Amino acid sequence: MSKLCRQVSIESPGPTLKECVFSFDVPVPDVPMYGARIRVVYAGACYRANRTRSASVCSTSSVGSIGSITGELETFGIHSSTPAHIGIRDGALFPGYEVAGVVDAVGKAAERTDDIKEGTRIVLYPYEGVPHGYAEYIVVPDFKCLVRVPDELPLSVAAMLPTGALLAMNTVYTASECLKRVLEGPDHKDKAKVLIVGTGGLALWALRIATHYFKHGKYHERISISVATLKDEGFVLARECEEVNVVQWTEDLYEKQLIERTTDACGGPVDVVLNFGTTSRSLHRSLQCLATGGVALVTEDVGEKLLPKFSKKAEQMNVNVVVVPNGSIEQLKELVGLVARGEIEPPPHSVFPAEEAQEVVRKLCNSEIKGRAILKFQNID
Repeated sequence: MSKLCRQVSIESPGPTLKECVFSFDVPVPDVPMYGARIRVVYAGACYRANRTRSASVCSTSSVGSIGSITGELETFGIHSSTPAHIGIRDGALFPGYEVAGVVDAVGKAAERTDDIKEGTRIVLYPYEGVPHGYAEYIVVPDFKCLVRVPDELPLSVAAMLPTGALLAMNTVYTASECLKRVLEGPDHKDKAKVLIVGTGGLALWALRIATHYFKHGKYHERISISVATLKDEGFVLARECEEVNVVQWTEDLYEKQLIERTTDACGGPVDVVLNFGTTSRSLHRSLQCLATGGVALVTEDVGEKLLPKFSKKAEQMNVNVVVVPNGSIEQLKELVGLVARGEIEPPPHSVFPAEEAQEVVRKLCNSEIKGRAILKFQNID
């Protein structure tokens, strides 16, 4: 008789938030010949709006959004159409796939490495086709999607890195390339201005990654960072970073007043906007805060929805909208190292037993959880 393990399915809650979490006993999966079986310890909490992964909801961001990884999949030899995503309160690339755990067993024909073996603490890079993370055990076909987690990095923190944090990192890297052109190009400026829009998990990750990245870069004295926040909580969190200007986007003001308030706080029109909003209003406001030739960076799902509406307007305003996909597995390895060494501090997160998934979903829907919600499936102590 096969050994059983627990699997949880979190679906879109109904009007009464009942019967949206289902628990099953399923056979422990066999170890793949060339891959590995993973003992899941933590997984980011979010739910699927339907069976096609078209949307997920989590506590990462009040205006969060996600990106696709088509380019990285091709480097794995995986060719697949990327699903459409809808950002609601979302920092999860795929619901239930923000997985951190331990390698339980390795296939007989697998190519073993010094980095990945039985007992290794890992985080899972979320490629298309990655197995469901809401189970005590999952299997992966090979080691290409596994990143070793150092002992000094808590696995609950590691579970936040492959999705929102990685997307934020790639957005910051893309912004740095834009800023290099601003500071070194033919019409170079003495100083450049960056505006991060949003105060959820994506924006907070981007703020902390950008602060670290620019601080150690050659342009540290020539780049200023500002944050446009939509919520009081985000305003307080954004103030944690030194030398960062903060402006609150209060919706009871006229658009013209908000734009003037923003450019005043930034010291003038900005050169690059990292826009983690999901609405036309947010992107339109961001474009109006840009200097001539400036760039607004948006995540891929937002680009798919809004770029057709704004391409002509951006051309008329002489600004640019650039779509940023999720980061690469090499960036994930770098991010794991930076957080493990304490060079980048992760935003707040809260851990809940997987048995409380129903209550966690209720709290997510009512914005009662501070920071990221992480489900704990097993103890490894």
